[in-house]
Amino acid sequence: MNAYNAVLLYAGWILVLALFYALPRVPQALLGHKRIDSWERGKESTDPMFLQRAKSAHLNCLENFPVFAAVVAIAGLMGQIDAINGIAVFVLYARIAQSIAHILGTSFILVFSRATFFLAQVFITLYMVYLLV
Repeated sequence: MNAYNAVLLYAGWILVLALFYALPRVPQALLGHKRIDSWERGKESTDPMFLQRAKSAHLNCLENFPVFAAVVAIAGLMGQIDAINGIAVFVLYARIAQSIAHILGTSFILVFSRATFFLAQVFITLYMVYLLV
């Protein structure tokens, strides 16, 4: 897998997470169990905790994706994509692992794992920057 594929799959992962927490809302609204406008936008969430954590995992992806995508895009524009092709995928793997840990819960080991996977993404991305300068 090359760096471009990693960015593409990262974007796909963002969409999967969005669907994961948004799709359960559709039947609730269509069947009249909840009003169509009942989701939080300034209100306290009534979703189960795992769906709230999925939403947070999705938002975490959105926060970090631009930096990762920018580094890969700049590598391509500089003609140096081969310098990061072998390691960019590990940012994706760490992101997916972080998201899964985020959704699963808030125990010490899950929060510690989540932080570890986040730091792995940061350091791998920094290493990619180092390789490009």
